[in-house]
Formats: sequence, structure tokens, C-alpha cells
Amino acid sequence: MPTSAFHFKLQLFITILTFILYQSSCSSCPINVWPKPRSFSWPNPQANPLSPSFQIISPSHFYLSKAISHYLNLINTEHHAPLVRPSVNFSSSSPPLQALHITVYDLVTPLQHGVNETYTLTIPSSGGTASLAAQTAWGAIWGLETFSQLVWGSPSRVAAGVFMLDKPLFPHRGLVLDTSRNYYGVEDIKRTIMAMGANKMNVFHWHITDSHSFPLVIPSEPELSAKGSYGSEMVYTPDDVKEIVEFGLSHGVRVVPEIDSPGHTGSWAEAYPEIVTCANMFWWPAGSDSDRLAAEPGTGHLNPLNPKTYEVLKNVIADVVKLFPEPFYHGGADEIIPGCWKADPTIQSFLSNGGTLSQALETFVNSTFPFIVSLNRTVVYWEDVFLDDLIKVNSSCLPPEHTILQTWNNGPSNTKKLVDAGYRVIVSSAEFYYLDCGHGSFVGNNSQYNQPPGSDPGYGGSWCGPFKTWQTIYNYDITYGLSEEEAKLVLGGEVALWSEQADPTVLDSRLWPRSSAMAEALWSGNRDEKGVKRYAEATDRLNEWRYRMVRRGIAAEPIQPLWCVRNPGMCNTVHPI
Repeated sequence: MPTSAFHFKLQLFITILTFILYQSSCSSCPINVWPKPRSFSWPNPQANPLSPSFQIISPSHFYLSKAISHYLNLINTEHHAPLVRPSVNFSSSSPPLQALHITVYDLVTPLQHGVNETYTLTIPSSGGTASLAAQTAWGAIWGLETFSQLVWGSPSRVAAGVFMLDKPLFPHRGLVLDTSRNYYGVEDIKRTIMAMGANKMNVFHWHITDSHSFPLVIPSEPELSAKGSYGSEMVYTPDDVKEIVEFGLSHGVRVVPEIDSPGHTGSWAEAYPEIVTCANMFWWPAGSDSDRLAAEPGTGHLNPLNPKTYEVLKNVIADVVKLFPEPFYHGGADEIIPGCWKADPTIQSFLSNGGTLSQALETFVNSTFPFIVSLNRTVVYWEDVFLDDLIKVNSSCLPPEHTILQTWNNGPSNTKKLVDAGYRVIVSSAEFYYLDCGHGSFVGNNSQYNQPPGSDPGYGGSWCGPFKTWQTIYNYDITYGLSEEEAKLVLGGEVALWSEQADPTVLDSRLWPRSSAMAEALWSGNRDEKGVKRYAEATDRLNEWRYRMVRRGIAAEPIQPLWCVRNPGMCNTVHPI
């Protein structure tokens, strides 16, 4: 056993032994951490002063050092004032906490899927020095976030006599942001990543391009963004990407790029009209549903039968791989609309000679998947490529050892289908995790809004309505109906914000604190020690955490009136609704 692993296991043993001696449930701790730690003992709630000269001592690590700078500033300046005064023993004459000492046993392992995120945290009641130990720098960053939430007040005080052992249930805890339909500036993205790190979410899934705009500057194909973006001021340059990726690493967040294709590629036609079918056509001509050219306004699919398609696309893929060091590459492959491909003469000829649209998609996958894998990337696709009713590929095109499928339809049913086929799965079920739902339809001239009084309003025109409340998100069990072995193939989940009706003005309130609900469910679960859903208990904690996020510059929406927060339990119901 490597020495570093031995020392970390020894530290874990000592911490677990401490829990046995001092364990208390801490289900109603006066100061709470979000997401709730897996094991948190505070047998005699007390607080000690935080020394004005408090320091963090750690080994040298580029990204951990950046995180320490961030958290040291936060700890010294936040002065969080809890909405409900903590009931702890505190005396200003108690010995102050002078320092936090960090031990990391593996300073080499990069941030990647499956990295060890475990940490232990001990804050003594006698003041002096607290101890944070982690196998990797990435676990240490989560420990820093936890420590920061245990500091409050002015002058600052810190929870004392605390013992903690913490690690996530799921290794993949992500958020999808669509920056094609509406543009978000670099600072908006960085603020989102900062909030993700505060919630111990570790994957920023960047849906960069779509039919509506192509904002990513591709060095080998500059015309794609020059002609396909909303304007020169609404692009992401290689320097912007580097800044975002580096910022993510300093907050424990991986940045996974998605270049959706062959569908959702209408913006490519501004530079290369010859490789895009049905580009700039009206999305749903008068007639039957089968005449639809796109899932929503904004038409265009890459032509899988045009060799030029692969010349351009491979340039894009190669440059994206250089820009993003992340081992996952998301290729999209969702919502192939038959009418769009059928509108192209080449594909019409292919079909008249006995070919099928599924064979056309197989041609596309077989021409791109091996290339992505050859660049040492694991390929992530949306589930459609394998589960669509009309156009899909055979599993032989998608070897499970190189493929991850992301589910967004039919909740646990589709998750079950994918794991049964042997695939690793990321869960983004629209019924639970789509944060854009419930705001109506963005399509104009929509007759469904012109109904007589008393008509059933349905979901207000939102295809995925109703609005996904934080409770809906929190209570979703992403491995529901799976055996223990099947559940091992579920890597985790991602909430998603599609931007048809979102832009920077509403970004924070659409994401937070609803994303926090998923963050805790995937970190430590949504059930208490007895296996009972803990959403009632989580309400007061989430109220407090939402307030603290706002103080940190994240414009999270409220979940209750302030009166409820200051009168814990009084806004609950004891009746089934």
C-alpha cells in the first residue's frame, strides 16, 4: 500500500474512532453545513473566537492555493449573521482558533471523474489549530467550504468540538448551462461555478453551441463563431475558456464541453451552408406533425452524408479537446428530427435507395465516435442516440467502455433501460431536474393561450411543466427501481437550465437554491438515519443556506417568507396535501 494511502486510512481510522466516542446525531445542530455532511459530530455545541490573525497552513498545490486564498478572504470578511441566533455556548474569553492545518496525501492526482473527494475535519474545543485531512487536493477544497460555513458572526467565531468525516454518495454532481440560445458573460459563468463549488457540485456541463448561435471561437474554424455567434461581443475566446476552466479547477469544478451534433447545428450554416440540412427554414410548416423540421424554432442538422461535414467537425472536436483538458467530451446527438434530414436531396436519394435515417445516424456516429476516443476522451451523448423511437443507433456503435449516456426523458424508466444495456448513466430527468420548466412557451402566435375561461390551462404551455420546486428536486431518487448492482452504473445527476427564456438577468434565481437541493441529495442523500425523507428538516437549513448564498453575491430566490425562517416549524403542515 502506498505510504500516502496508508496515512490517509490511518487518519480515517482515528476520525471514525473519535466518532464512536463522541457521536451525536447533530440533526438539529445550531450551525448547519450545506450540503449536509455524511457524518457530523458536535456533542457539546460551543463556539470559540476566530483569531484576527487566523491562517491556513497547507502543502503547495497550485489550485488548492488558489482555493485557500478564496476561502481565507471569505472567512475573514463574510461575518455571516444567521437568521436564527445559534444556540451555542460562547465566551469571548475562550481560547481562539489560530489556524487550520491541511494535510493532503496525494498532491498529484488531477481533478477527474471518480477522484477521491473524502475529507476529515476536526476543530478542537481548546482553540489552537484545527485539522483538515484529505487524500487529494479536491477533497481538501470541499473541506475548506465546510469550514467556511462553520464560521459566523462579527467578530468571527467558529464551531468548536466538531468532528467530521465526509464524502459524496455520487461522484458526478453537475449543472448544464445552455449559452447558445442566450449569451452569458464570462463573469456570469464564473459566478455560477463559484456557487457550484459552495454547494460541492463538481461538474459544469457547458452546452456551448446550438442552432441559435455558435459563440465558441474555434482557432482552426474561426468563421463558425465569426458568422454564427450573436456578435463579436458575444463569443468565448480561447483565453475566456482558459479563464473559466482554471477558475473551475480552483473551486473543485470540472468543465465538460458539449458541442451538440448532428442535430441542433443550424448556426453552423452561417459559415458552412453546404453541410447543414434544412437551415434557416421555418421550423414547423403548416401540416401534420411529421412535417416538423425542428423540435423548436431554430432549424438545422449536420449532413451525415457529406464528407465536408466531417472535415469541419473533426477540426472543431480537435480544437475543443485542446481547449478543455477534461477527459469527458459531450457530443450531444439528441433530437434528430426526420423532416430536417428528409429535406436534403442527398439524403432523399439515400432513402430512396433503401437507406434509413437510423443508418444515416450510424454513419455519423461511426465517422466521429472513434475519432473522439482516439483523442483520449470518453464520449457522452444524450440518451436519444440509443433510445429514440425513430432514429437511433445499435449498441455496437457505442461500446460501453467508452460511452456514457445522459437521460432526460421518462424518469427512472429510461435510466433502467440504459443500465440494463450496460451503460454508465448521468441522470437529468426533465420531470425533476429541468430548471427552465414552468415558464410557459416561448413560441409566438400560440393559440393555446387563447382559450375560453374555465378551460384546462394544462402546464401553462410549458412542455415540461410544471415548475420544478426545490422539494421535487430534493426528493428525487435517481436510482429508483434499480438493484444495487444496476445503481453502480449511475454516476450521478445534473440539473439543467436551457436558455430559451433565461439570460444573465435571471440566471442566479433560476439556478439557486433549487440546484442546492440536488447538490445535497447527491452528496449525502435525502433521507435521515432512519431512512425517512428529510425534506421537512431540510427546509429551515435551506432557508439559512439561501440567505448565506445571497450574502456571498448569489441572487438565489427565496423559498419562504422571512417570518417562517425566524419561526422554525411554524410554516410546516401536519396534514397531507
